[in-house]
Amino acid sequence: MEQFGFEKIILGSGSPRRKFLLESMGLNVEVIRSDVREVYPQTLEHYQISDYLACQKADSLAMYVKPGTLLLTADTIVWFGAKVMEKPSNTQEALDTLRALSGQQHEVITSVCFSTADRQVIKHSTTRVKFAPLTDQMIHHYIDSGQAMDKAGAYGIQEWIGLVGVESIAGSYTNVVGLPTELVYKTLRAMAETTI
Repeated sequence: MEQFGFEKIILGSGSPRRKFLLESMGLNVEVIRSDVREVYPQTLEHYQISDYLACQKADSLAMYVKPGTLLLTADTIVWFGAKVMEKPSNTQEALDTLRALSGQQHEVITSVCFSTADRQVIKHSTTRVKFAPLTDQMIHHYIDSGQAMDKAGAYGIQEWIGLVGVESIAGSYTNVVGLPTELVYKTLRAMAETTI
């Protein structure tokens, strides 16, 4: 599979899901984790938040961007009730989040920042996800598995709670997993075509 003209593609993320998706697209990626604290100005809303955080992650890893290198960073948020549903810091927060999302529709937004030595491109994708009503038994079963704690919105759509609880989605499925692969592919092609 082509590397879109880049000698090296760096994934600036510790997410195994993003690495798996990029490798499934046939890309060879080197992982360098960004340890930027996910803090953003409170004036930002919706995709502005994930755009900002994806760019902050890119800026923190700028020293790795040499000629011929592409740095790809991303941030995913869950937007519900005009606010961000953060990654839970404890089981009570995970419980509260999943109870709030139960039977409701929310948006999952992933922003992807593509950085080279001479330019930076930021794109985002939004997917609407609706949960069926979730019982406390279902929620506790999922939280007890330990999988809820490292994810925006306290769930992974590819995990048990997504398989049994997600009623419908409108938009990119891989966006909800953590990386909108079709958008990434389209952007990489466009960048390759405009490289002089």
